[in-house]
Amino acid sequence: MSVQEEVLEEVEIKEEVNQQNEIVVFNDEVDTFDHVIDMLIAACDHDPLQAEQCTMLIHYKGKCAVKTGDYDDLKPRCSQLLDAGISAEIH
Repeated sequence: MSVQEEVLEEVEIKEEVNQQNEIVVFNDEVDTFDHVIDMLIAACDHDPLQAEQCTMLIHYKGKCAVKTGDYDDLKPRCSQLLDAGISAEIH
């Protein structure tokens, strides 16, 4: 194995370890802006402005990545959003 192959292999392994997941929230016709904002503040630790901006993106773009991090951190947050009736997935 050449030095170049060893370095490339090492970089690929580090990328896999550092891969971050994200919670994506999808637009629906049921939840109010206020409900989504309140839940982003509660579940994702957003400040009010950040929650409002994400909610606007969800409404106009159809979806928004609202939280990035490790899967173990995101899972209970996503569950909290789902329990509140908000359409969300971890990607």
